[in-house]
Amino acid sequence: MSELHYLTATRLAHLIRTRQVSAVEVLQACLDRIEQVNPHVNAIVTLAAERATEAAKAADAAEPEGPLHGLPVAHKDLVDTAGIRTTYGSPLFADHVPAADDLVVERLRAAGAITVGKTNTPEFGTGSHTVNEVFGATRNPYDLSKSAGGSSGGAAAALATGMVPLADGSDMGGSLRNPASFCNVVGLRPTPGRVPGVSDTAAWYTLSVQGPMARTVDDLTLMFSAIAGFDRRSPHAIREVFTPEPEEGVAGLRVAWSPDLGGLPVDPRTAAVTATAPAVFERLGARVEEVGLDLSGAEEAFRTYRAWNYALSFGDLDGLGPNTAWNVERGREVTGAALAAAERARSRLYQRMSAFFDTYDVLIAPVSQVPPFPIEQPHVSEINGERLPDYLAWMRSAYWISVLHAPAASVPAGFTTDGLPVGVQIVARPFEDARVLRVARAFEQATGHGQRRPPL
Repeated sequence: MSELHYLTATRLAHLIRTRQVSAVEVLQACLDRIEQVNPHVNAIVTLAAERATEAAKAADAAEPEGPLHGLPVAHKDLVDTAGIRTTYGSPLFADHVPAADDLVVERLRAAGAITVGKTNTPEFGTGSHTVNEVFGATRNPYDLSKSAGGSSGGAAAALATGMVPLADGSDMGGSLRNPASFCNVVGLRPTPGRVPGVSDTAAWYTLSVQGPMARTVDDLTLMFSAIAGFDRRSPHAIREVFTPEPEEGVAGLRVAWSPDLGGLPVDPRTAAVTATAPAVFERLGARVEEVGLDLSGAEEAFRTYRAWNYALSFGDLDGLGPNTAWNVERGREVTGAALAAAERARSRLYQRMSAFFDTYDVLIAPVSQVPPFPIEQPHVSEINGERLPDYLAWMRSAYWISVLHAPAASVPAGFTTDGLPVGVQIVARPFEDARVLRVARAFEQATGHGQRRPPL
């Protein structure tokens, strides 16, 4: 109990439910940890300590009901929290206080979770490096001179340092998986519709999803069970109730291994770590085969739909930051013919990968093509001597997977020789979120990389 802040969410939930520890004690441990380490990493950007304390007292006075009863949680600064400042990482909304909660926030509170505060994100979640003009940059807890990734970098750093046991994230092109990889935590990009979004501008858009982040896969599953579920306000919400797979382990599963997702440049430090993953699965009894993956069409589809969505969502705002503005301009260039071509490319890719998953149960690959990079660097511009055309290109290993409409998890895979975390990506057929979590848990239990704490 001396490090209450580093206990798993699953363990804390049990201790609170059986009254071996109070919600107030757990919250205070998190608040103490925030005070100790947040000045170094800048992960929590708005703290709601007084409100959280009152909620914790109320939780202790009530009979435990929800699965997250009394557990502290932090929300990404992209999701609305009623009465708590939500800036979206933009100076345009620096003092914005929403009147209503986002659906994910509603569901976490209904499950008994207690909001501690908001986590840092780049402006409107634009890019996989968490820095903005409102709060500055979030630093990697394993090396303060490096990026925590993004756009859920604040969430990942907060989890890695024990500030909270659970945090929500979002993912369009890797915004949840990349920071999980960079900060040695776990994150799940669910099948679109599993965690419905409610929107009156882009209700049909499926590239962007919300998902859980945690320090263990069991905690990830606990949180996912609380936020997944049908909502009639989303036109593609999944009616099926999420249920974890009862099977243990991966013995007999057919695992496809792609070291570069079909020819992408991968930093040798990252490649050396992720190359150890296939042997782990073989030891666990899976049948592993290295594959030559064909994700042609993913680049065109992702960039076209992303650009279109940026113009749709932010095209009416003046004073946007350079990355967001660049995306809006690309969106204004999108034609009907370009959208048609993107839809054809994505549809062909979907059918090709559907056949692929007839042969393989899961795909494993690097989450990111590089390990954490210097925090002063706005983005990765070169990999293995190959110059990249723009700030998006280094995220292809994540955003090509986004196009597949498939669930994907980032799980700690080890560390570079200089101590930087690297994650492996586990992908399954659309709607098989439970299988992804089952495989991720087996890998986590076999390796234990997620138990290595940062030096803070």
